[in-house]
Amino acid sequence: MTLTTTGMVPLGHGTFVRADEIVALVPIREGERGDGRRTYVHIEGLFEPLVASRSEKAILVDMDRALSAPDAPHRRRLFIRRAPDQPRRRQTA
Repeated sequence: MTLTTTGMVPLGHGTFVRADEIVALVPIREGERGDGRRTYVHIEGLFEPLVASRSEKAILVDMDRALSAPDAPHRRRLFIRRAPDQPRRRQTA
């Protein structure tokens, strides 16, 4: 299984997130870095950003690969969301 077919992006330290759920990448300034802290990753649905040990450029490259893969899982999900003839389902808690 590769990153391009799973739609997942590694953030470092064994943490992975879905490429289509990343909202923003904010590089951590030089004075605030340390202990592998490189980038704040804002994820859809989370109030606090995750801290990645990878640079924003490396994460963006993996996001591009994951989002442009023809068989990525998010493509099926987006197609289902956009299908006009299907009624929209509401998520229940």
